[in-house]
Amino acid sequence: MPVRNEIKNPIGIELFSIQIYPQAFFDNFDPNQEYEKWAAIEVTDNKVVHVGMEPFNLSGGLYAVFQYKGHSNEAESTFKYIFGTWLPNSKFTLDNRPHFEVLGEKYRNGDPNSEEEIWIPIKLRD
Repeated sequence: MPVRNEIKNPIGIELFSIQIYPQAFFDNFDPNQEYEKWAAIEVTDNKVVHVGMEPFNLSGGLYAVFQYKGHSNEAESTFKYIFGTWLPNSKFTLDNRPHFEVLGEKYRNGDPNSEEEIWIPIKLRD
């Protein structure tokens, strides 16, 4: 965040919080299991990035999108609903692609009125 304004080619103001989980991460969930996390912003040309930053290309695919409003510390119940209720009762299964949140205009870090979108990679069940 300290060098965000030094990025010369952003598209819009949205920030992305991207998580890349190991293949079986959600099969036997352990909150201490490691995963990869990225803070990102969309740019017009990923060859022109700030020194010390790396480009990340998010591949396309089907995603379930959930609106979340509230303090980030209280999001656990939303994720429990997504993975414990919605997903098992849907015609979809989790796909092994990056998960991410879109932190747009209404996102306010630490604010109970903050809003963001939660994007979960999915595919049709066999």
